[in-house]
Amino acid sequence: MSNPDKNVARAAKLDTATLSDALDKLGIVGQCYKIKPRNTDFRMAGRAWTLKYGPAAKPCGTVGDYIDDVAPGSVIVLDNNGREDCTVWGDILTEIAHRRGIAGTVINGINRDTHLCLSLGYPIFSKDNWMRTGKDRVQVEATGIPVNLGEARVTPGDILKGDADGVVVVPQEHEEEVLRVAEEIEVAENHIREAARNGMRLDEARQQFKYHQLQTRENK
Repeated sequence: MSNPDKNVARAAKLDTATLSDALDKLGIVGQCYKIKPRNTDFRMAGRAWTLKYGPAAKPCGTVGDYIDDVAPGSVIVLDNNGREDCTVWGDILTEIAHRRGIAGTVINGINRDTHLCLSLGYPIFSKDNWMRTGKDRVQVEATGIPVNLGEARVTPGDILKGDADGVVVVPQEHEEEVLRVAEEIEVAENHIREAARNGMRLDEARQQFKYHQLQTRENK
């Protein structure tokens, strides 16, 4: 991993659609299925801090008092196994995360108290929102381990980027290659847009800048 801060900044400049195309070209699964922003204005980029939930035992374990241990600039990734019947994030966590400079929260599951993340502008991406608590229903199994996020694997330190179209994860071991390909795709698509604005036919512009090869998987 070379200069992680620089690579997060590079990812922040790209949209999820372009990163998704780069992942497809490289044959990497990183699109987080059905994980959506609670507000389409939310933008987020940072490295993953992960937590895995499981069903509550008797006596019940904690839902988690981890927030003060998360480094500023991180993206909190909570894997609640895609459950939509109880939440694992609410207004207290939103307020503290926003104050501490956390980049955002992504949940394989749902959140509640959505009003506060909207009013503060704190980015939350999840499957949905509902009010039913996770207390006594789920408990922390582990932190700092690989987790699942909408059918994509997330390991601690991976780059996550979120915008109006959802969330993608860029694995650390492939981040240089993914970012390079995504930046090349963005340049080519900008050339196509500019050529079309200047009067070139779209099919000719796409042919000239090899549009139909941009997302085609590379043969290794």
